[in-house]
Order: sequence, then C-alpha cells, then structure tokens
Amino acid sequence: MGVFDVDYTKIQERTDFPYEVEIINHCWIEMSDGIKLSAKLWQPKTSEKTKGAVLEYLPYRKDEFTALRDEIRHKYFAGMGYTSIRVDIRGTGDSEGLIEDEYPKQEQDDALEVISWIENQEWSNGSVAMIGKSWGGFNGLQLAALQPPALKTIITLCSTDDRYADDVHYKGGTMMASDMLWWASTMFAYNARPPFPKYVGEKWYDMWINRMENTPPFIEEWVSHQTRDNYWKHGSIGEDYSAINIPVLTMSGWADGYTNALFRLMNNLDVPKKGIVGPWAHEFPDMAIPGPQIGYLQEVIEWLDRWMTEEGDQDTHKDAFLVYLQDGVKPKTTYDFREGKWLDLYNEETSEIDILENINGEVPLLNRQQHGLYSGVFCPFGQEGDLPDDQLIDNALATSFMLPKQDTTLNIIGQPVAKIRVKPDKEEANLHVRVTDVHPTGEKTLVTKGQLNLNHYKSHEFPEDLTVGEYIDVEIPLDVIGYQIKAGHSIEVSISPTYWPQIWPDKEIVNLTVDFSHSELLLPVITDFNEVRLKYEQSETATPLEKEIIRDGYRTRNVIKKLTTDEWVLDDFSDEGLRTLTETNITYGSTNHNVYTIKEGDPLSAKVECDWTVQVKDSDIDTNVVTKSVMSCDADNYYLYNEMTGYSNNEHCFYKTWNKTVPRYYT
Repeated sequence: MGVFDVDYTKIQERTDFPYEVEIINHCWIEMSDGIKLSAKLWQPKTSEKTKGAVLEYLPYRKDEFTALRDEIRHKYFAGMGYTSIRVDIRGTGDSEGLIEDEYPKQEQDDALEVISWIENQEWSNGSVAMIGKSWGGFNGLQLAALQPPALKTIITLCSTDDRYADDVHYKGGTMMASDMLWWASTMFAYNARPPFPKYVGEKWYDMWINRMENTPPFIEEWVSHQTRDNYWKHGSIGEDYSAINIPVLTMSGWADGYTNALFRLMNNLDVPKKGIVGPWAHEFPDMAIPGPQIGYLQEVIEWLDRWMTEEGDQDTHKDAFLVYLQDGVKPKTTYDFREGKWLDLYNEETSEIDILENINGEVPLLNRQQHGLYSGVFCPFGQEGDLPDDQLIDNALATSFMLPKQDTTLNIIGQPVAKIRVKPDKEEANLHVRVTDVHPTGEKTLVTKGQLNLNHYKSHEFPEDLTVGEYIDVEIPLDVIGYQIKAGHSIEVSISPTYWPQIWPDKEIVNLTVDFSHSELLLPVITDFNEVRLKYEQSETATPLEKEIIRDGYRTRNVIKKLTTDEWVLDDFSDEGLRTLTETNITYGSTNHNVYTIKEGDPLSAKVECDWTVQVKDSDIDTNVVTKSVMSCDADNYYLYNEMTGYSNNEHCFYKTWNKTVPRYYT
C-alpha cells in the first residue's frame, strides 16, 4: 500500500448527508503577481451561503496523488454544508510558477491571497478553516500565526512548531541521515511531475521542462543550514506561540515522527484547543495503523460547527488532551492494532521516576558505527517494515543496563528526559539514549529514544567545541510516549555515541565516558487514571473514487552485512503501486529505492543513495521522471549529487545533474 493510496477495506461509507455535493475539478485563483494557482472545489448544493470554507493547501497534486484521500474527506465536509477547497501550491500540480523550498514566504503570501479570494466568493460566509496533515498541518500553523481575519480555526495533524528541532532535517542538533536526503529526494522527484493539458493547455510541456530545469534540489539549502538560524526560525511558530489567537484542533500518533510538537502546542497555546494522540503512524486517524482508528471526520465537523458559524456553541467548550496509553507488546515491524486505553491528560497527575538512580560509576561507552539499523523509520506512514524490530542486536551494540524486573505495572505517558554527565575525548560528538521494554521471554521492544549533538548542548544556534577530557551536563528530551510496561518485565537503558542511519556519524570515532552517579533518566508516569471513551469511536467517510489497480505496491526493508568488506547496508525499497482513476483516466505511480551504507570503524564511509521513478499519464500525456540523489562526506565536507531524467511518451526529453559541496559545521 503506497503512502498516498487509500485502503478501501477500512472505509465506513456514509451516504445520507444533509447536502448534495457538486464538484469543480479545476478553477484558477490568480495571485497579485499574475501567477495562477489551481484549485478543486467540493460544494454543497444550496442557494444560501455555505457554513464556511475548509482549505487544504499542498504541493502533492490534487488531480492524482492526493485525489483518493481528498475525495473521501473533502466531499464529506461539503456534504455537511461547507465549501471544501484543495489548492496546489505554486509550482506543483496544475499551478503555475516554481516551488522554491519548503514553507518559503512566497507560499504563505500566496495562502493569504487564497484566503482573501475565498472571502470574496458569493458562496462564502467569510469564515475559513485550514486543515491538513504534515505539510498542510505545518502551513496551517504558519498561516494562523499571520492572523488573517477570515481564518477562524485550524485543524493541524502530524505537524511541528519547530522546523529545526522536530522535522526530517535535524533532531537534537544532529543531522538526520535517515531522512535528510530521503525527503529531499522525494520532493525532488515529486516537484518534477507535469501539469495536465486538460487544465493548463498546450503550455503544459514548457511548464514541465521549466520545473525540471529550475526547481532546486531542496537538499542543497537544508544541508547549508546546519544550526538553528533564521532559515529554520522562519515558519516555526514556537518562536511566538502567542501569535496564534484562534482555536486549534491537533492530532498525531505515537508512531508518528511529530508527536513531540503536539505536546508543546498543548502546553503553550493559550487558545481554545483539543489534542488527540492515538497509536497511529503518519496518517489520518480514520485510516491510520496501528488501530484503533477513530471518527476523525466527525471530530472535525463538530469542531468546525463550533468555531465557524455564529450559531456555534463556543461557550461550552472545554480544552481536552486525549491520549492513548498503549499496552506493552512484543516487537513487530508492523502492527494492525494496539490494545490500550484512552485518558484525558489534562485531568491526570503525572509524577517522575529516575530509572538510573541505582546505576553508579564512570562507564566508557561502546562506539559501533552500525548501531541503530533496527530502529525503524523516523516517521512511519504505516507501511510494512516501518517500525522498530527486536532491539536485541542494537542493545548489544550500545552500552546497555538491564534494570530489575518491575514489581508493578508502569504507565509511562509524556516526555522522558535524560540528564547525562558525559566526558568526550574529541571536540565534536553525538549522544543517543534509548529505553526498551524487556519481556520475560527475552524480546526487547523499543519504547522511546532521544539524541543530541553535544556541541549544541548550550545552544542549537551557536554550537561550540567540547573540552576534551572534561565532563559536561547535558539534557536530552526523549520522544513523548504512552506505553505500559507490565509487572514482571524489565527496562533496559542503552546509550551510544552513534545511531546509524538516524544520526549522521561524527567525523571520527569518539570515546565518551558517562558518570552515572551524576546522571538521571526521568520517566513521566501515571499511577491511577480515569479511562475515557471517545465521542466518535467509529470512523466514517464519503464515497470514494473508483480506481483500477494496475500494479500492487509492496515494500522490502533489509539489513545486509557484507562480510568481505565489513560494510553494513540498510536496503529499503518501496513500490507505491500503479493505479488509474476511472473518472479522469489519470494513471500514476512511483517506486523508491534507498540504500544506507556504513563500514565498521569508519564514520567517514557513511553514504545515502535515494532513487525514484515517478509516472503520470492520462489521455493526453505519458510521462516518466527518474531521479538519483546521493549524499556522502569526508571530515570537512558533505557532497551532494542529484540527477534527473525526463521521458515523454517513452522518449528521452530532459537530463540534468546538480553537484554541491557543503562544509561541515559541528555535524
């Protein structure tokens, strides 16, 4: 199952809506500089103004890549009385212009004009909500901080308030080898897809060539900003939470890569708000795995009805923070369902326990370059093989401490924090900390983890050399989690200077010593809690589009040891499948092959290669784009290579390469 596909076996279809729906597949919204953005509208059939407008604003192409998921949700909103709008960001889909980067000022300026356009439509009541997951969740927060008067609320899923601290580029000041190039390569291929002649006319080919020629590989800019400078502060609403003055509904999952940010939003926003955290991966919670799924669309409609109309019952709102405490389970790389219980974290008291209190002495840490290969992906979408495997091997490759068996069940919920006293023998170093649930039968389930570039321990903006041979006290937030460790189980703590491929390795092998007599690992725990029931436990959607499966998708993810060269390879291949949308006769699909390579004892051998093929065709065009992206290093520089080839009707029509060398700066 591809990440933009929809599993129709999970759909609970609703057909009895208050309004019939009419659909406009394409209309233009002209910007002040003359560039036109393409939009799709789902509208309730009514002679009166609609209840408001729901805007989703993405670079992922409304005509095919998000068409399946758009239909079941935007049509639902229209059936409930809202005009629902999907806009392709400048330079993507059928929209004119070029996309410069993630979340540039141009993207936000365009969104302000889109909101103004909505206000001035005859069907508009002047109220707009922005809704979105991931990219759409990010720009919803960013637009809310700009405070356009018509924007009454946002629904933001799987998003972040801090583009440097919690995204695919850097985490804890460490460079994300697992995702930095992979995500850049994804957008490199995605951005190269053509518009459709049926909407843009004969200029489609020139627009396509212009995109391939002039849309930059985002990786070059991202690697050029290795500290938390103004580039990352832009679009990070955590710089000033008070800039958001409208109600916020936010959701994420324990298996998502962005759950830490949701906790910060719920702790820092001073507006009416509601947060929901389930067991889910990076997906909408009416379809996400692991289950249980929830009635996401019903939650959204209730929220919109409250804040988008004058008749909304705003006075009875009470903030809520609903989280799912997962039962402890044996490790698997895919779960369909996780048992657990819901609770409202705002109504519960949390205490802290230090699980390192009985560990003492100065301990040198193991340094193994291949440590971390069984960690799973940073941000799972719910594909096979996404989640962490049994931690038996990874724990053996780190310095690990097995704690005594639990006499009672331990409910961990919130953000653990490691406070570590550490001494380096080099001027630059990283540190990684993990907590695992050890089952009586020996299996080890990853519970949570965290990482820090030690040169950033005072500041992510102004890193500095470490003093060789001197102890420093550092604080490492681990990922937020809701996980129950059962009585009779043990906790194992693992600490290491390496975590490949999530952390790009240091320039040289670093020996770290930890003083455990002056270190802590604080777990937030709840002893007793009141279980709650969600109001909407059963998901429902509108009727899906018809699709024909041309090629089923599949996933392989293999760890390989090359015994003759001492190289470790993580080989990750995903066929997103090939499908045709019956109504529009659009066929689309892609494949992605990622290879992460490192040699034992040689941190400078680190290399990532990401290859994509992307196909788009309909009655007028037949196109393929093939890309290759490579990232490697030496002690002084990162080396970036990107290559793109375009084919039209199976004939070669475009080729270009990009090369860039970026100096390393404390990464």
